[in-house]
Amino acid sequence: QVQLVESGGGLVQAGGSLRLSCVASGIPVSINAMGWYRQAPGKQRDMVAIINNGGATNYAGSVKGRFTISRDNAKNTVYLQMNSLKPEDTAVYYCKQLGPNGLWGQGTQVTVSS
Repeated sequence: QVQLVESGGGLVQAGGSLRLSCVASGIPVSINAMGWYRQAPGKQRDMVAIINNGGATNYAGSVKGRFTISRDNAKNTVYLQMNSLKPEDTAVYYCKQLGPNGLWGQGTQVTVSS
């Protein structure tokens, strides 16, 4: 079954850290560009971080220096390490296989309290 399954979300205080995981099945993360997106209530879904098949990364300006995207090819997993979290980081975070027909995960909720 081809799917992306996120985990690692939760409730954290401002200044804290979380690490999100995205386990891919049927999609080799080593040869696919992968990304993390987020959607806050009432807002559009926005790109947070992407990693291409060469390992190059790109980040939204609001998270640059605080978040790090990485992947473990052996575990076929993409990670998002989130440090110095802020209340405005509260959102549902989604993993995505990039491309016009890329697969989305189901999302994981991240809530940052002030």
